[in-house]
Amino acid sequence: MKKLLCIIKPFKLQDLLKALTEAGIADVAITEVKGYGRQKGRLELYQGSEYVISFLPKVKLEMAVPDDRVEKTIETIRNATFTGRIGDGKIFIFDA
Repeated sequence: MKKLLCIIKPFKLQDLLKALTEAGIADVAITEVKGYGRQKGRLELYQGSEYVISFLPKVKLEMAVPDDRVEKTIETIRNATFTGRIGDGKIFIFDA
């Protein structure tokens, strides 16, 4: 058994959940998180003043997957969340 921890862009969550359900993975814990990395945040305008938002919204998913389904699950996650841009996310694999 492996524990998968995934960090993805929030707008890809529904696509990923649909793909995971179709792949037979139904038990997923979801947490809204903020992250900082190569994206370096974004510039916002508030009441006429510019400021930088350094921490971008992300979604963290955690799931336990049988050893024989890990590769298929990772492939499903990558296919459902890939945009080809910086910040697509990360997948971490731990022994459960």
